[in-house]
Parts: sequence; C-alpha cells; structure tokens
Amino acid sequence: MNIEHLLAPIHGFLLCRTPQAWIDEARKPQNLALLLTDHLVCELKAAQTAMWLIRKYVADKASGDALLAWLKPWENFVHNSHSDLTFLEQHRALSKTIITREEAPYGDELVDKMVLLIKEELHHFYQVLEIMQARNIPYAKITASRYAKGLLREVATYEPQTLVDKLICSAYIEARSCERFASLAPYLDDELSAFYVSLLRSEARHYQDYLALATLISGQDISARVRKFGETEARLISEPDSELRFHSGMPDF
Repeated sequence: MNIEHLLAPIHGFLLCRTPQAWIDEARKPQNLALLLTDHLVCELKAAQTAMWLIRKYVADKASGDALLAWLKPWENFVHNSHSDLTFLEQHRALSKTIITREEAPYGDELVDKMVLLIKEELHHFYQVLEIMQARNIPYAKITASRYAKGLLREVATYEPQTLVDKLICSAYIEARSCERFASLAPYLDDELSAFYVSLLRSEARHYQDYLALATLISGQDISARVRKFGETEARLISEPDSELRFHSGMPDF
C-alpha cells in the first residue's frame, strides 16, 4: 500500500504536524541512541496499555493475573536492565482465549483488537532491541516524556467515559507515532528508514481500532471528545519541551 495513502487519514486525524525543529533535532546522529531507547520503551508502554485495558475491563481475575505474569519479564528488562532476553520469543504464545466478564458486552471486540496489538508491539520491541544491539547501543533507563501524562490529565473520572477517553488518548498516541515514523524516515540511514516505514505499514491501523472501540463503548457521538483530546495533543506537540523524546514537543534545550 502506498505510504501517502496510509498517512492521509492520520494527517486528517491529527490537528498538527510534527514541527521541523523536532525533526532537525531527532535526526542528529548523537541523538540516535536516545531516540531508539525511548522508542523501545514506547513499544512496551503501548503493549502495557492494551494489556491494562483487557485486565481492567474484560478479563476475569485468573486471566488477568496470568496476563500480568506473562508481561512481567518485559517490564523487568526495562525497569531493571535485566540481561536475560529469553522471554522475547514469548509474544508468540499469547492467546486470544481470555475469559471475559459477563458485564462487558464489548469484551470480545476489545480482546481481539488488543491481543493483536500487544503481539505486534512486543514484536516491534524485539526489532528495536535488535537494532540497538547490532549498533552497540546499550539499553539504559531514561525518564518518560510529559506527552502521555498530559493527555491523561484530560480523562474523565467516571465510567464509561473514563474508558472511552483512555481509548481516545491511545488513538492519538498511536497516530502520532505513525506520523513521526514517516517524518523521520527520509532523514535516517537506509536500514532505519526501511524499518520505520515498515512500522508505519503495520501500525497505521492501531489508532483506528482504538477509535472504533471508543465509539462502540460510548454508544454515542464522540466527536467532541475526540476534538478536545486532539487540541490537547497538538498543544503538547507544539509547545517547548526541555528534553528530546519520541513524542516530545518543540526542542527547548
């Protein structure tokens, strides 16, 4: 599929493009290790978010506990710099056979979409880590950007609006990731450029899946909420930021 064809709905969804100043900073060779490290963590965070949604809203306790244990080795690696990487093949064993609670009529839809997303995000985690290892870039813990927290501050505190809002937030995070893959690709070396284009191809669907779930669960027009979060997201991307991250705003350092 043509890249521009994939990008058109993403650009239509986001309320602003990535500033050129961010691209100029992110493309600098001295920032590659930082960017890849943050990208690695972002892939895990995306999987964690999808896993949390399953555990919080649709899985019974036994299934939720099993899912939490299944993801633990990835979390241990990121938080403790654990050297044992044997867990990286386990994403292939994640099954859609998850028992859903009766009070979650949207459970099957959420589980189907989120399990597929988890498997894809963890596969991308593995791919980023492989690139880092091939380039002798050691993993080191870094601080999180303000981006996701800035979006989540706008989330309602009552259900089902809390769930709907979190799905909308995730849609914006996924869409911005795709937009940044495409924005950076022309400035990177051939291997990284091809990798980022491949990620765009596989992840362009994710933001739409989140929006579809938000619409299904809300049962009403969510356009006003989508617009509200879009305005917050555009502000976070356009405002000055004190450190470079994959979802940071205008460089101000």
